[in-house]
Amino acid sequence: MSKRDLVGVISLLILVGFLGLGAASMREFGVVDRAYMDDYIISHSQDEVGANNAVTSVVFDYRGFDTLGEATVLFAAVVGVIVIFRREVHE
Repeated sequence: MSKRDLVGVISLLILVGFLGLGAASMREFGVVDRAYMDDYIISHSQDEVGANNAVTSVVFDYRGFDTLGEATVLFAAVVGVIVIFRREVHE
């Protein structure tokens, strides 16, 4: 077994270990402990953000960077599709 194969096997074992730990620490299906988060956002969104709508405050303020990242990915996907399907003009 070469050094490269050994590194690949060790990396795979580490990945499987992390996935196993993540799966073992998950809650039982259907059990949701989000009451604290919901109550906090509903009661504090007006004071902290100034938004009357709690959904708007979550999307644009509490998770603003995440929304910006999603918009960036969508923009990159559209640009990629345009680049792939564009027609070249030959003169």
